[in-house]
Formats: sequence, C-alpha cells, structure tokens
Amino acid sequence: MLNVRFHADAPHQPQPGSGSAAPKPTTQPTSHASSKPGQTPGRLNLLLSYAGWQDESWADRLPRLLEPMGIASLRADNGREASQVISHNRIHMAVVDLGLPLDASADAANAPEGGPRLLEILRRLDQPPPTVVVKRGKGHREDCREINAALRAGAFAVIDRPHSASDLERLLEVLRRCLTRYYQGRWPGGAV
Repeated sequence: MLNVRFHADAPHQPQPGSGSAAPKPTTQPTSHASSKPGQTPGRLNLLLSYAGWQDESWADRLPRLLEPMGIASLRADNGREASQVISHNRIHMAVVDLGLPLDASADAANAPEGGPRLLEILRRLDQPPPTVVVKRGKGHREDCREINAALRAGAFAVIDRPHSASDLERLLEVLRRCLTRYYQGRWPGGAV
C-alpha cells in the first residue's frame, strides 16, 4: 500500500516564468535534445528524479501517461542531471526520489545522497515548485525522519516508492491534487 503524507500549509505563489535555452523534455531516460531559446517545452514541466532501483519503473511509465496532456517530464537520474535540468527549465512541479545518487559515476552503495540536496536546490529557487517526495522505505524510524525532513523542506506530499499500477494511480492523484492546490487546477503561466 502506498503511504501518502501531505504538507498542511505549503505556501506557494506561482508566477509565469520564461525558460532559457533548454533541453527538450523526454520520456526516455537518457536522450536530450535542444529546444528554441525561451520556449517552454510543455504546458507544465514536471521534474522526475529517479534513483534507478528497478527496470520499467514508475518513472518510465509516468511520462507516457502525462505527455498527451501537455505535461513535459524532465527526467534526471542523479543530482547533477537534476541541477542541469533546473538551470535550463522552469520547473512547475517536481517528484524527488530521496535515494537519488549525487553523481552518475558514484557507486550506489557508497554514493552521496542527491535527493535531499535536490530538495534544497528546489526550495531555494525564486519560484519553488510544489514537490512530491518519494521516500526510500528503509525502516519505520528512518521513514519518520525522512517524512519530517521533507515536510520541513516544503514538500507537498511524501509517498512510498510506487511498485504497482495502483501505486502509480495514487501518485497521479497526488500530482492532480498538487496541480489543484498550487495552480487552482489550471496550467501554469495562464495556459488552459
């Protein structure tokens, strides 16, 4: 069962923004292409960070479900990729996997954690996006620490790692609630 915890009072004042020259969003984990300067890749840019712990994961399936609605999934498989995506794109919402490694070359067992650092980067943006945090599920005590830290960092919700189709549906529902709360159910930047 997927546990979801919501942040009770996450202030957010969305404002339209313009992106600079940016990689085009992709539903494939490793391909990146350029878009025109100032062009926003989708009506809503969703940063998806994923720690890569299973094949054909939720992070692979989610973009295929969201793309027809104009939601651009900007994928990052480590903290450095996520920083690059953020520097080139306006992020409207983010899904942050706390198990995200900092660097692609790092050994997974001994890698510095990129997830908590990514939360900090997003929180310090001029227009911080609402964020859904995917916890690692190490144990009850560690889960409580991660949930509290994520909510203190301004996360909208904290969820277990999605494994099944019903977990993915719950994640989609959390993203819908996030869109409704922060953007009053409308696309960021005034697009309908």
